[in-house]
Amino acid sequence: MTHQPASHPEHLRPDTLVVAAGRPPRVHDAPVNPPIMLSSTYVGTGTVVDGDRAYGRYSNPTWDPLEEALSQLEGATLPALIFGSGLAAASAALSLIPTGGTLVMPIHSYQGALVMAQEQAAKGLFTLRTVDIANNDEVIAALTGAGEKAADMLWLESPTNPMLEVADMELLCRSAQAVGAIIVTDNTFSTPLVQKPLELGSDIVLHSVTKYLAGHSDVILGALATSRPDLREALLHHRSIHGAIAGPFEAWLALRGLRTLALRVERSQASALELARRLDTHSGVEKVLFPGLESDPGHVRAKAQMSGFGSVLCIQVAGGAEAATAVVEALDLWTPATSLGGVESLIERRRRHANEPDTVPQNLLRLSVGIENVEDLWADLDQALDQLSQPISGAGL
Repeated sequence: MTHQPASHPEHLRPDTLVVAAGRPPRVHDAPVNPPIMLSSTYVGTGTVVDGDRAYGRYSNPTWDPLEEALSQLEGATLPALIFGSGLAAASAALSLIPTGGTLVMPIHSYQGALVMAQEQAAKGLFTLRTVDIANNDEVIAALTGAGEKAADMLWLESPTNPMLEVADMELLCRSAQAVGAIIVTDNTFSTPLVQKPLELGSDIVLHSVTKYLAGHSDVILGALATSRPDLREALLHHRSIHGAIAGPFEAWLALRGLRTLALRVERSQASALELARRLDTHSGVEKVLFPGLESDPGHVRAKAQMSGFGSVLCIQVAGGAEAATAVVEALDLWTPATSLGGVESLIERRRRHANEPDTVPQNLLRLSVGIENVEDLWADLDQALDQLSQPISGAGL
């Protein structure tokens, strides 16, 4: 039979839940941590009934503690579902759109999910309407159809990747509910410690577990959480039939990483805010995108619906794409790499990816702030930016 999630008192705070959730029952000589179960199939006779594990594509005991923990962190009433990647989770969510339906999605969304939606729309599976998610009127018009068919799904990212626009989550969720649209929120940037999409009106929460939840740049996983039985059943069916399942070792690693999520987010958020403030006055930076700055267009919304501002910030480097690339190449501590949410600080010019939207500036650098000492992170950024103003050796000879 499948794992029965342990319950924890409702008074436990999220930073306690990341440590306490998903533990084995407290019996004499029981392990403190759940073990890894390596099996592709399970013993069984007679007819397979609901709750039987039966086969490794349907269930694995190593998934259960992680799914339990994610469910409790997001405030879902049903166990979460983990997938082989964040994009596998996104694929399952998109499968809920009826054939010929309509999806409303931010023009600045996670690149993989946006490309997947564009490709499916090009095949005629559904109509895709991309919007500026920070523009309420534009999003509501896309949801209602403005005289055409109303939307079947609203895809939310807030803050968006990589432009860090902030959506009015409660308002947009109410507007989507009014037309009967399913609401999916990618909560990867914020984590459940910073933002609770289900409480704000979303039907499904999506995570690239690869990022903050696992936290060590060594796991590829995704997850979906919902409190609606009909949606969970459809998502579970998609996972089982399409085979986008998680490996047990990856699930075990992700749960181990989750235990330090609160400490990692607390440290990286504080550093991100400090770096954003310093970069905002640096002569080598044209613009800083970060909702933690009071001058940021999304600051008021973020403050109202988030308990922090996240650990990702973006800068537009003075001098264009070449200057932005030069900054990345001049860094010693920051690692030039894609992805985010690990203990190490990462940086990259987003338009180096061919599929990044044209609306993302060529000189934009996305910074994922890790847990290193903030003064070391700043010193590295400062010296790299200062090199932009230094004359080239031998100039004028």
